Amino acid sequence: MAVTDAVAAYVRRCDERVSAVLPEAARRVEAFEARLRQAGIAPDDLVDVAALDRLPVLGKDELVDLQAAAPPFGGLLAPGASLRRIFQSPGPLYEPEPHESDPWRWAVALTTAGFGPSDIVLNACGYHLTPLGAMFEQALLALGATILPAGVGSKDLQARACRDVGVTAYVGLPSYLKALLEQAEELGLTPEKLERAFVIAEPLPASLRAWLEERVPVVRQGYGTAESGNLGFECDELEGWHLPDDALVQVCDLTSGEALWDGREGQVVVTLFRRDYPLVRLGTGDLSALLTAPCRCGIPTPRLAGWLGRVGEAVKVRGMFLHPRQARTALAALPDLESFRLLVDRSEHRDTLRCEVIPVPGADAAGLAAAVKERIRSGLRLNAEVRVVTELAPDEPTIVDLRSWD
Repeated sequence: MAVTDAVAAYVRRCDERVSAVLPEAARRVEAFEARLRQAGIAPDDLVDVAALDRLPVLGKDELVDLQAAAPPFGGLLAPGASLRRIFQSPGPLYEPEPHESDPWRWAVALTTAGFGPSDIVLNACGYHLTPLGAMFEQALLALGATILPAGVGSKDLQARACRDVGVTAYVGLPSYLKALLEQAEELGLTPEKLERAFVIAEPLPASLRAWLEERVPVVRQGYGTAESGNLGFECDELEGWHLPDDALVQVCDLTSGEALWDGREGQVVVTLFRRDYPLVRLGTGDLSALLTAPCRCGIPTPRLAGWLGRVGEAVKVRGMFLHPRQARTALAALPDLESFRLLVDRSEHRDTLRCEVIPVPGADAAGLAAAVKERIRSGLRLNAEVRVVTELAPDEPTIVDLRSWD
């Protein structure tokens, strides 16, 4: 394994956490111990990061199956563990939040972006079922910041509030920040004190970053998942995403699962060092590569090169994953629906979703379109345009991603 000094130092720090936490976690959590046993690994074999290469990567679909078989957490939560919150993300996937300060570990990313106790922050991350809003609320509380808990929607009211209370910072989707600023400009309510934004949960193409930076002096991007929280964040150099120092983030070969420390492309895989909820070698489904050279900013951790694509069929729409199986389940009970497909596109830096449907012969097409629209809204938590069509290819994928990220 040819690695740079920065990567080697990061691995050594994680070696200590692997040996200190994971053997005990395996003795506490039967499902984790069973997973190790199936791979021919004893708990005491977990002495360093290299030992984890023997454990197959756990895909998100596999985690969904584990949770369905043993709800809600697939047996991965230690008996008697105390939780502050339980979230449900699309899949469905359930995520436990422990009683800790900043349990999703975003404070370091926000600090690097310049957030601090003097900030009044519009938190435009979703608060409904999914963890993103609470993730950043916990981090902002840890920093001592004041929070305006907005979520997504009612842009006119949010624009008014930003102006009235003197919002200085924003956390949320980059596309939503653009829409909010456009609404504020239209209403004559441009937020005069907005100085920085931390954007998350969807790509930030250069054109959108440039548009935002004309209006917000500091725009920084973060990367993470609903299951694991912070997996990377930008510094002032804007060259990749620094790995957090309190979790193990690897890029792994798609076939063997071997960690690729030398800059080759693979799947982002995360291990959290928690004795009561050992989320170990979870595949995010995202592709990236490591930037192994030291960063000029001085932060010692290696960096991810950014988002380079997806593994498998699931796609992220408006910050939430959309799984083909989830879509089929949501629409399966509609008796007038013969077949369908979902098309994801992008317009004015915002995701759009269209569902093309074929009714069964003799069905009420307009009624079916309305029913599909409601099922997508209630079952997938997304709004979609629904079009009735006469033909779809028999091998048509459930989800077609038409987006370009130029």
